[in-house]
Amino acid sequence: MNYFAHKSAAERYGKGRPYFHPRIIKRLKERLSLGEPFERALDVGCGSGLSTIALKEIAARVVGVDSSAEMIALAPKNSGIEFEVADAEHLPFAEGEFDLLTVSQAIHWFDRARFLREARRVTCAGAWLIIFDNYFAGSENGAFNAWHEKSYLERYPSPPREWAWFSAENTATPGFQLIDHEVLSHAISFSLETLIDYFATQSNIIAPVEGGQETIDETCAWLRSDLRPFFETSSTNDFLFNAPIWYLQRSN
Repeated sequence: MNYFAHKSAAERYGKGRPYFHPRIIKRLKERLSLGEPFERALDVGCGSGLSTIALKEIAARVVGVDSSAEMIALAPKNSGIEFEVADAEHLPFAEGEFDLLTVSQAIHWFDRARFLREARRVTCAGAWLIIFDNYFAGSENGAFNAWHEKSYLERYPSPPREWAWFSAENTATPGFQLIDHEVLSHAISFSLETLIDYFATQSNIIAPVEGGQETIDETCAWLRSDLRPFFETSSTNDFLFNAPIWYLQRSN
């Protein structure tokens, strides 16, 4: 099931996802010692285009693809970026077309083996494949963390997925070498309503809402009631995120 194929889910995603991507791009520039921009970059699983927009900082030409037409419809127009509807496992590009390929918060929905074969096909020798995510890691408030684990995740369990992890062993066969892996930790500030908007973008909530088990209004009302006590003394709170980055390079 594509949890982001529905228009309503795509609209919530476009509204509620934080724009953390420039932090990742800044780190890529440092880690790869970039002097000149990449010639042509491809962002796979681009969603509404947040991760793709950030790539303009380090690439002369940028293309974003996503399997959800509703997501692509929300991508920014007149941005100088090409957006196309395409599956990660069937990329509509020629061999060796890109010298940078990125995946942001999407690899766990791909058929990984088929995607890596396609990634190798459309990249040139020595190209970089950068895969990163931004996992919600709770708060410094222990009471909130207990609520998140016991109330939120029990009511809205995560749908099945293949969690991102790469090693030298599981990338060598498809023709990429794992060069490095790191995890950036950072905080994002949310108000009560923007935190609700963020939770409404998670597949935990998209699955039951788009599956008809409850309405998004019912979900948001429950979230608002449960989360309001955490905002009684402050209009905004900081919440923690962990952003793992895998640096893979295409072999010749």
